[in-house]
Amino acid sequence: MSDIEEEYEMLFHFHVIFQMLSQNDVISCLLFVLRPIAPPQLAPPKIPEGDRVDFDDIHRKRMEKDTLELHTLIDVHFEQRKKDEEELIGLKERIEHRRYERAEIQRVRAEKEKDRQNRIAEERHRKEEEEAKKKADDDAKKKKVLSGMGANFGGFLTKAEMRKGKRLTGREIKKKTLAERREPLTIDNMREDALKQRAQEMWNCIYQLESEKFDYMEYMKHQKYEVLLCKKVHGKGKVGGRWK
Repeated sequence: MSDIEEEYEMLFHFHVIFQMLSQNDVISCLLFVLRPIAPPQLAPPKIPEGDRVDFDDIHRKRMEKDTLELHTLIDVHFEQRKKDEEELIGLKERIEHRRYERAEIQRVRAEKEKDRQNRIAEERHRKEEEEAKKKADDDAKKKKVLSGMGANFGGFLTKAEMRKGKRLTGREIKKKTLAERREPLTIDNMREDALKQRAQEMWNCIYQLESEKFDYMEYMKHQKYEVLLCKKVHGKGKVGGRWK
């Protein structure tokens, strides 16, 4: 292998590994490669006169060309590496910006959801308070009405009888009888469940009385029908104010 081939092989190996080195290391290696090398002590070939070739000049020009190409490759490499680093920095910045935007969107969304849940809870609490207040008012009104009915119904009938000072009618007798049969209501100190039970008992009593009233009215209708039927059968009737 000639000296030129050896130098080319060294340049090729240097070109392979220069990308892994820093710029200072590359320059140091380049200076090492370009150091003067003592030529081997060989007998020069015999060349006829007039055909002499300047191999030193050829070798020098080739070395200059290779050195220039190597410097160009080094510059291109570091320029590309600089661009890659800038792109990497820009990519990191974009990733960080997107991460910040996603975090901000999630924060705003969480705040909106929290506000919505708070509004729902407040609305539910307000409705519960309104329902509780309405129920308390209704219970107080019912309690007042029931208490007034128990305390004043009997006295009202007595005063009505004293004002009239005459014979009681059937309706008045009925009211008087019901007032005497009614038990006084003592609901001032009753709890809610006791009031509900008392109201249910009163409802059952009213339902039973209405049922008996309905049966009695049906019985009266039946009796009237039988009376009319008997009159028709026996030929009795009232004509001109006289019974026939």
